[in-house]
Amino acid sequence: MFLIPFFVGLVFIGIHFLANVLLPSGRIKQAKWFSFSGGLAVSYIFIYLLPTLHKEQYNIEEPYRQLTMESEMYFFGLIGVVVFLGIQILIRQNYVSPTSSFWSAISFYAVYNALVSYTVLLFEVSGIQAIFYCFAIGLHFVAVAQDMWRQFPEEYNKYGRYVLAFGIVTGWILALTIDPRPLFKSIIFAFVAGAMIFTVFKHELPSEKEIHFPTFAAAVIIYSTLTMSLKFFFEW
Repeated sequence: MFLIPFFVGLVFIGIHFLANVLLPSGRIKQAKWFSFSGGLAVSYIFIYLLPTLHKEQYNIEEPYRQLTMESEMYFFGLIGVVVFLGIQILIRQNYVSPTSSFWSAISFYAVYNALVSYTVLLFEVSGIQAIFYCFAIGLHFVAVAQDMWRQFPEEYNKYGRYVLAFGIVTGWILALTIDPRPLFKSIIFAFVAGAMIFTVFKHELPSEKEIHFPTFAAAVIIYSTLTMSLKFFFEW
């Protein structure tokens, strides 16, 4: 039951341990890599994440169904954006030293990793969906880990990757020990979705000066076409 989500989590852990060697050398190759990764992440948001968020809103059960306004889950997603933005602003405003900045940032992303890992196990992502989830979110984690490694290379190699991996393990443990009610599960998903949307557009989507648009567009077309086709044939 949990075999595939555990495998996905192991891939995520491996990504954080190898963040300093996964990115190709050379400015052009890096621009293409980040453009491809950004294209996949944006496609994942619009093709999978937002439709799933809508589905969670639609599946709210009684007696809460009578109280809904068809926007509650989106509101919790908005809260995820606001909370994660607010935390990053606090980290920057309370800068004391490179060491304190590193530990604040790495702790922030460890919590993010735990939330994503927790959501994977809660929703029992399986089969070919797990492969596409692993691929899109895996590249997203590569971009986040790379950003941390480039800012704090020594600290990341010595401590950071272990802290981020610990965040994933923490999410596993929470998912195995805490079984929330369906409504609370939907709220968690919406909050994580908002946090992920913020993280992708803030840290992963290249600027117009750095993006390699043909690679970005190719990633969007390929991932969207495959995902929509599989949704149609396998009725995800």
